[in-house]
Amino acid sequence: MSVQPQQAADRTAGASPKEVVRVEGVSKVYYRDSLKIPVLEGIDLSVSGADFMALMGPSGSGKTTLLNLIAGIDRPSHGSIKVSGTDITKLNESDLARWRARHVGFIFQFYHLIPVLTAWQNVELPLTLTKLGKKEREKHVRAALDIVGLSDRMAHFPRQLSGGQEQRVAIARAVVTDPTLLLADEPTGDLDAKSAEEILVLLERLNTEFGKTIIMVTHDPRAAARAHTVRHLDKGALT
Repeated sequence: MSVQPQQAADRTAGASPKEVVRVEGVSKVYYRDSLKIPVLEGIDLSVSGADFMALMGPSGSGKTTLLNLIAGIDRPSHGSIKVSGTDITKLNESDLARWRARHVGFIFQFYHLIPVLTAWQNVELPLTLTKLGKKEREKHVRAALDIVGLSDRMAHFPRQLSGGQEQRVAIARAVVTDPTLLLADEPTGDLDAKSAEEILVLLERLNTEFGKTIIMVTHDPRAAARAHTVRHLDKGALT
């Protein structure tokens, strides 16, 4: 992993980083039988490169839905979402899957590690979808585990790790492909205060040292305080 040269130059020179995410007129509606359930309405959002943005709002405000749309996990009912110039709403399912694998690192509240795989194997998993050879995969996995401070736990299984360590493995898995975006959905929601603080410090480091663009959903003002930009969602609208 390394800071993209242009991002590093922009920060050094004080120039405005390029826009990485543009959400325009996005709405999302779900249907339950004949019942129409609007979740997001007319969302416009811009995220610059190397920004660390927090999305806040009450439960049910649409935060996770918006994150999933930006990740290409779900599709909007209306509007467009562009990431580094690519309109992901126009990609077919197979192209979208390839795009996600290359450009998105997702960090979940409950880690979603595979229990029968070691930390090393969990982190390596996204790389098995790439054309990298074994030696290159090893290089990437070792670097990712080193960044999160778990080089000495690479042979451990999830059940042998603390919650904070499991989340660090999950973060290593998210960054191992050097994605364009890191999307975090309540990454500290299942952790004690000390572990949560360590995870937030790690996210800050990924942002400042490695130039990663991060969008984090959180309900915790202490977590949001770590972000450069804070946007609020309420009843499906950005306020």
